[in-house]
Amino acid sequence: MLLIAAPGQGAQAPGFLAPWLEIPGFAARLEAWSELAGYDLVRCGTTADADEIRDTAIAQPLLVAAAIATTEQIASGVSGLGTQSVAVAGHSVGELAAGVIAGVITAGDAMRLVRVRAEGMAAAAAAEPTSMTAVLGGDQDAVLAAIEAAGLTPANVNGAGQIVAAGTLAELAAFAADPPAGARLRPLSVAGAFHTKHMAPAVDALREAAQAVPTRDPVRPLLSNLDGSVVRSGKDWLERIVNQVSAPVRWDKCMQTMTRLGVTALVELPPAGTLTGIARRAMPGVQTIALKTPADLDGVRSLLAEHADSHPDSHAPEWRLLVAPLAGTFRAPADQTDAAAPGAAVRADTDLGHVEIRGGSHAVSAAFPATVLEWLVEDGDPVSAGQPLVRLQPEPAEQR
Repeated sequence: MLLIAAPGQGAQAPGFLAPWLEIPGFAARLEAWSELAGYDLVRCGTTADADEIRDTAIAQPLLVAAAIATTEQIASGVSGLGTQSVAVAGHSVGELAAGVIAGVITAGDAMRLVRVRAEGMAAAAAAEPTSMTAVLGGDQDAVLAAIEAAGLTPANVNGAGQIVAAGTLAELAAFAADPPAGARLRPLSVAGAFHTKHMAPAVDALREAAQAVPTRDPVRPLLSNLDGSVVRSGKDWLERIVNQVSAPVRWDKCMQTMTRLGVTALVELPPAGTLTGIARRAMPGVQTIALKTPADLDGVRSLLAEHADSHPDSHAPEWRLLVAPLAGTFRAPADQTDAAAPGAAVRADTDLGHVEIRGGSHAVSAAFPATVLEWLVEDGDPVSAGQPLVRLQPEPAEQR
C-alpha cells in the first residue's frame, strides 16, 4: 500500500510553490482559492518572506491549497488514484487536505474551513503568551511524564524520538531549566500552543463553520491524528477535525496504523521533507518520496503504478479527473441543471460542458458512468490544456 501524506504548519518555506506555477492552470487554481483564503496564495507561495508565511492565518491556507493542487497534478497523469492501493493522512492542518484527497469534502469547503481554523487559532494564540518546544530524544515515557509534571501538553507526538511540548511561556521556561534526561530541547518559532486547551476558542468557531459543510464517506483509507484510526464516516471525520484543534496530534499512532495496513511507500506533498524524514527513522524499509517540484511527479506516478491494487483494504471505488483537452474558456451546458451538481450520477458520454476556442469548441464528457464529486471550474473560467475540470467517482463495474 502507498500512503499520501499532507504536511502541517511549520513545513512551509519561502518560494516553495514557484516551480509549480510553470504548470498550466496551477496559478489559476490558487487564485480561485485565494478569494476563499483571504490572502494572495500565489504571492505567498512564491515571493513572500519567511516571516510573512509564518503567520498562522497565512501558513495554514497556503499549506492546504498546496497539498490539494499538487495531488491534482499527480492524478492528472495517471488513470486515477483509486485504481491504486492508496491511503491518505495529514499532519495537523494537513488533515483538511487529506479529507479532500479522500473525497470527504470539496476543495472549496476545505479552504473555507481552513480560513476559519487559521484565524481562530491565531486569535486564540494572541490572547495569552504561549509557545511550543520540540523535545528530541530521551525515553518517551520519561519525556511525557516530565511534560505533564511541568503543566505542559504533548501537542505533537510524532514518533522517532520527537515530541512537541506546548503551554505558557512560564511553563516552557521552567521545563527548559530542568529538561528530561537524555533529551535535547529546541524552542519552535510558532505563535502559540497549538493542539492544547489554549485553542478552545478556535474550536468553537470551527464547529460553527463546520455545520454548513456537507460530507461524504471517504473513498479510500483515511487516517486520523486523534488516535491513528482509519475513519470510515465523513461526519465522524469532520467532528474529529474540529476537536483536533485543541487535542494532541498522534502522528506516532498514524504510523503504527500505516504499518498495520501494510504501507510500503510514503509520498509527502509539498512543501515536503518533514514527514518523510520522520518516516525514514520510524518506519525503516518504507520507500519515501518528498514531492518538492514538478520534476518529482514522474517518480511519484511510477510509485503509484508499482503499488496498484496491492492491498486488500483498497475498499473504495476510484476517483478520476476530467481535464481540459486544450486551452480556452470553459462553458457549462446551455441547459445546465442540477443533474451534474456534486452528488449527481451521470451516464457515459453525458454532456458536461465544452471548452471554447477561436473558431470552435471541444466537448467535455466522461467515458464511463460516474458520480460528480466536485467541480473545479465554473462557467466562463479560462482554462489551460490539461487543467482539471471536474472530479468524478466512477460507478463500480458490477453496477454498470
